Amino acid sequence: MTNLEFPIDLGRSDEVAASIELLAQGEGERGAVFTRAAVVDAILDLAGYTTDRPLHTLRLLEPSFGDGEFLLAAIDRLLTAFVRFGGRLAQASQVLAPAVRGVELHAPTFEATCSAVRRQLIDGGLPVAVADSLVATWFQQDDFLLSTLDGSFDFVVGNPPYVRQERIPDPLLRAYRQRFTTLYDRADLYVLFFERGLDLLARGGTLGFICANRWMKNKYGGPLRQKIAEGFGLRYFIDLERADVFREEVLAYPAITVITRGATKPTLAIIDQRDDPSGLPGAVAALRAASDGASVHGVASLTGVAQGTDPWLLDAPEVLAPLRRLEADFPTLEQAGAQVGIGVATGADKVFIGLHADLPVEPERKLRLAMAADCQLTELAWGGQGVVNPFLPTGQLASFQEFPSFGHYLDAHGETLRRRHVARKQPGSWYRTIDRIDPALTARPKLLIPDIKGRAVIAYDSGTCYPHHNLYVITSETWNLRALQALLRSSVALMFVAAYGVRMSGGFLRFQAQYLRRIRVPSGLSACEISALEAVATTPDQGRLDAVVRPLYRLTDDEAAAIETIAAAARVGR
Repeated sequence: MTNLEFPIDLGRSDEVAASIELLAQGEGERGAVFTRAAVVDAILDLAGYTTDRPLHTLRLLEPSFGDGEFLLAAIDRLLTAFVRFGGRLAQASQVLAPAVRGVELHAPTFEATCSAVRRQLIDGGLPVAVADSLVATWFQQDDFLLSTLDGSFDFVVGNPPYVRQERIPDPLLRAYRQRFTTLYDRADLYVLFFERGLDLLARGGTLGFICANRWMKNKYGGPLRQKIAEGFGLRYFIDLERADVFREEVLAYPAITVITRGATKPTLAIIDQRDDPSGLPGAVAALRAASDGASVHGVASLTGVAQGTDPWLLDAPEVLAPLRRLEADFPTLEQAGAQVGIGVATGADKVFIGLHADLPVEPERKLRLAMAADCQLTELAWGGQGVVNPFLPTGQLASFQEFPSFGHYLDAHGETLRRRHVARKQPGSWYRTIDRIDPALTARPKLLIPDIKGRAVIAYDSGTCYPHHNLYVITSETWNLRALQALLRSSVALMFVAAYGVRMSGGFLRFQAQYLRRIRVPSGLSACEISALEAVATTPDQGRLDAVVRPLYRLTDDEAAAIETIAAAARVGR
């Protein structure tokens, strides 16, 4: 154990203190989700907090201990190891005092867990006075993210709280923003627990959390991924996305993540431990065997998982090698001359969107609108919706004087439109849509891709509609869009989205711009190759389409098999 100190002034303003006190008394969002014993034991085992080590000489931190699932299990191991290594009860007060630190914000929970630990220590043979002394030393009721803690820790373990930014009081959120570099975009509170937990690790120390896996791929997890890439290593990963790992039903997409400070060995990952947490002892045994150099079925050994802010590709390790090869050999979609955009967000769809024929505005002030439901597998079948367009081709807002029906209609909905954030920011432009509408896009040939789907839906629009905001749009001045449509419908393209994207409930993928931009495509294709792609652009026969695409990426038989297997698994039906 090292003796690093963190002499940071973690003082807080009166506003921040008041916000913490409100949360401590149970007002507001706590984000408490309690963990099953099998998960606790798995994390302690993988972190190395085991009774064959002199645990009383090491330090463990639980940053949000809740009902004490981790604490009670860890303290049981601590007492066992203390006795095994010759510890005497008379020395327990002094020897064990540095061994544990725990923080919990919620006051009633803090008191209940302290009482439970006190009973555990007394039942373990410690005098009442010693038990009271250790509980007083070990635990503090506070906000872990702003608390003062002594020294560094060999182990940081737990189940950090799940709280969205919008549920955190503003003074507290501002304090977090000043202190933490990983509070980025829409990051959940648990990301900050990772950051501070990692900062508190001693050299060679280990952090083990059961937590949502979304930060590993989503945009908001980028700064945390970079932090880990620069000074830490992912040692173990167990996907538990479909397992019942908590004591109540929650949609949390959980995973066990064990991270070490300093140079690390390859990441050992189990990605099929998804249905039953009772199998965790076997998973832990498999990971430990793999750590000792054994080749274990179901355990993937991965190198280079953490690379800057890049998403972690842990879902299908068998395609990691071909994916990296394609990334080295081929340009991205946008590098190859295509543009990825998104449709219009209005901020008030009930006002701006309706049946095109029924919108009571001048013909120049409405456009046919493509909706996600209009996108068939390969073609757009317009469903009759329209959007009121407040913008002139110059980008300026249309005037009510020039278009009186348009003005009358929007004036009638003025109260609704003025309540929008975009209108409050720009009162003089209160009737604008959030995104500027460029009517020229309507007439451009384009590919439309719905956001959430169970398979790649790439619909071709010859130039008839403007896209809604839940559609991503691909245009190009240089590509034959039918040929590009074939490439984007291929198993190769779906593999990129499945590898980099996150899955929604039911296994549905998100075809967002950030993932579409990861797709690699062959460039400099011959006229013959373009014609071959055009010929299969709309075929329902996936095998026929992939057979045309495969040689353009110079795929080996093994690469093609791995890619087509993961793509087939990614396709789900309703």
